Amino acid sequence: MFFETLKLALRAISRNMLRSFLTVLGVVIGVAAVIALVTIGNGTTAQVSTELSRLGTNMLFVRPGQFGPGRASSEAKRFSVKDVAAIRGQIGGLRAVAPLNQSTATVISGGQNHSTSVSGTTNDYFIAQDWNLALGRTFTPAEERGQSRCIIGETVRSQLFGAADPLGQQIRVGKVSCPVIGVLAKRGQSGMGTDQDDVVIMPVKVFQRRISGNSNVPQIIISARDGVSTAKVQADVENLLRERRKIIPGRQDDFNVNDMTQIAEAMTGTTTLLTGLLGAVAAISLLVGGIGIMNIMLVSVTERTREIGIRLAIGALEGQVLTQFLVEAVALSLFGGITGIVLGLSLGLVAVTFLKVPFVFSPMMVAVAFLFSAAIGMIFGYFPARRAAQLNPIEALRHE
Repeated sequence: MFFETLKLALRAISRNMLRSFLTVLGVVIGVAAVIALVTIGNGTTAQVSTELSRLGTNMLFVRPGQFGPGRASSEAKRFSVKDVAAIRGQIGGLRAVAPLNQSTATVISGGQNHSTSVSGTTNDYFIAQDWNLALGRTFTPAEERGQSRCIIGETVRSQLFGAADPLGQQIRVGKVSCPVIGVLAKRGQSGMGTDQDDVVIMPVKVFQRRISGNSNVPQIIISARDGVSTAKVQADVENLLRERRKIIPGRQDDFNVNDMTQIAEAMTGTTTLLTGLLGAVAAISLLVGGIGIMNIMLVSVTERTREIGIRLAIGALEGQVLTQFLVEAVALSLFGGITGIVLGLSLGLVAVTFLKVPFVFSPMMVAVAFLFSAAIGMIFGYFPARRAAQLNPIEALRHE
């Protein structure tokens, strides 16, 4: 009996193919948008997690200021190289402690120029970041104490020197002239889409004297040794900095210390939330598609009033008529859902390839989209189907 009803429903749909296609278009667009956006969001989340995991779980980042209640970062007292030396000298279990100052500047070599990120730090930065050099060397102790030397990223090398050897070549960073002593190993884009290789690194004291013009240290990067608890290191760093910054008991810290686990949770939580919001916005178009199905089914009931009257007059039950029109609505919606899933996965694959993030297939999302499209057909098709089933056979037969 059900197969006969399905056959009648498919025959009715095939009689008006163009109208049926336009009816399901809203569902197709809605499902495709949800699948594509969730796929992009999942890929971005996976990329962020991968990039953060590469830094290891034994990293700590120390910044002035508190986010949320308390003093803003722009108002808080900055750190100094003495704070860096105190952390290195007074806290055990550390592999590296590096100050980090950052700015943007134009770098020039010969007739080539390029705008890039400039960082002032020490050799500990390369240890903390597990960042090796492809060419050249790191800073000598004498250079760290204040000699102008530069280590460049792969992007800067290609922009300024092309295929030529940059080692020993003189470049100008803003108003600072320095020879290139090293080239960093290529890393590519970060999880946030920034080019990690677009960077120039110089000794922190040179940066402070010639670039920033002050002795501030906006950020300290700490790497704990393997097997050392980052929670203990974090507590020790907080206690030391409270003492050095003369924060009395009961007062809130004017700095924050975060480990990679906290940062990873915050970043993945943010991307997951954004993915959910984008999916929810795209799902609104599914409701629009459902309304389109209900509208067309009401038109179909009106057009086929006489046919319905004949079926009822020769003995068809109300439930059979209800089932027929409900099956038509669900079939339309499911066709739109399946087409939307295929289209959404295709668009998602193209998008993640362009954005250079992983393609993360979510069977759960595909199943939810399929079931949701079926539910849309059932919900929005019920009212027209019920209206058809409750037609008076006599009145229906009189309908022209």
